[in-house]
Amino acid sequence: MSKNVRVRFAPSPTGPLHIGGVRTALFNYLFAKKHNGTFVLRIEDTDQNRYIEGAEDYIVESLNWCGIPFDEGPNKNETFGPYRQSERKHLYKQYADKLIASGNAYYAFDTSEALDIERKNHEAKGKTFIYNWHNREKGRLVNSLVLSEKETQEKINAGEHYVIRFKSPQDETLHLKDIIRGDISIDTNVLDDKILFKSDGMPTYHLANIVDDHLMEITHVIRGEEWLPSLALHQLLYNAFGWEAPQFAHLPLILKPTGKGKLSKRDGDKLGFPVFPLAWTDPKTNDVSRGYKEDGYFPEAVINFLAFLGWNPGTEQELFNLEQLISDFDLTRVNKTGARFDPDKTKWFNHQYMQTQLSLNLTKDFKALHPELNEIDVNYIALVVDLIKERTTFVSDFWHLSHFFFVAPNSYDEKASKKALKEGTKAILQELINIITVTKEFTVQNLESKIKGWITDNEIGFGKVMMPLRLALVGALQGPDVFDIMFLIGKNETVKRIEDLIHAF
Repeated sequence: MSKNVRVRFAPSPTGPLHIGGVRTALFNYLFAKKHNGTFVLRIEDTDQNRYIEGAEDYIVESLNWCGIPFDEGPNKNETFGPYRQSERKHLYKQYADKLIASGNAYYAFDTSEALDIERKNHEAKGKTFIYNWHNREKGRLVNSLVLSEKETQEKINAGEHYVIRFKSPQDETLHLKDIIRGDISIDTNVLDDKILFKSDGMPTYHLANIVDDHLMEITHVIRGEEWLPSLALHQLLYNAFGWEAPQFAHLPLILKPTGKGKLSKRDGDKLGFPVFPLAWTDPKTNDVSRGYKEDGYFPEAVINFLAFLGWNPGTEQELFNLEQLISDFDLTRVNKTGARFDPDKTKWFNHQYMQTQLSLNLTKDFKALHPELNEIDVNYIALVVDLIKERTTFVSDFWHLSHFFFVAPNSYDEKASKKALKEGTKAILQELINIITVTKEFTVQNLESKIKGWITDNEIGFGKVMMPLRLALVGALQGPDVFDIMFLIGKNETVKRIEDLIHAF
């Protein structure tokens, strides 16, 4: 690529960042890093009525937690700042005026009541009202195309409310190109004259977006499919200004687990999974929404599964670290169709990443959840963690799967007891104690050899020994290999637990 690649992620601070937004940020980040480019964060806060306190900080924290921090943005490398549109509003009027001067835009003074009457009149005739070449100069609508320059200025001077609309061309075919979707042709006769600027001094998304992308030298606009209908207007705006447009790529929607409709927070609430990277507390209601971080997901797992929502590497490989994603990412391998969200697959990714984590790192997280383990040697906990982690998906699973390494059972599963405890079990367990007591080298291999040898030599069924032994050690018929459990809790504790079971029945 001849130009230095510059991409931007431009969310609105109107609430928590949906994982669809994180996916958009990720694809921008991967594309930028692959081409040694710059990943820009721009906060599009022109709609102050929907602004939510704390949302911008949440966006930044989310990107940082995911491991995809921006290179340039608010309070960071502000080469093209400011990066909040509310702080750039002084820029937009001059560009709206340029469009007026060039004949590509016009003032419109229509009241909302008048426009509503037009809509109803069209509906009565079975038509849809579109403010464009069909009607903008026919006299029913009040704009600078039908008013004289003097009349227009008098209305503005009188403080009448107005908007500046883009003048969509008539009888043209617009040829567009999208990196993901290929060539697109649009008949300009079907386009409406979008509002670009309001009399309150604030631009709409369309004008601010184009001006900012141009001034920030954005080379590629990678955004969600929902912006595809705006592509024609945006290209026309670039043409009207005489600017070179960036290349566009519109990402597919993230669909509900059913595959029908866009994934929403309601789907997560209903099916029990988060749709936000971090937990979010609504400042108005104090309602807390779950986050992937707080639910125990590794950020690497979140990034990995998000990458596969719409992108395919073209191989069977599914596990990618960030460096591999950067190396292999290609926008031409992004799908056009929506990507179905699979909650079970997200857990699978987290389970896979669990196995790659160092036991000492997991031990720190485990201890943070269970302060009662602070007095226990960290190396012992790490050994337990290493033994258990293949069975876990989240760090929070560890206690349920390993509590018996730290605390002896004080009760025994009723169903397991009926299955494991039979006539003659006490005698078998007493003999087992004798074998364990005289075993000098208390290792996994030695214990397994001696106990299995004794079972075989005495022609005892393995279940008659191993089930009650496991019940004594764990309190249930679950857990890892019994010889690993015996080795880690030690000889004295092993004997004590078997004796406790003998006395309990």
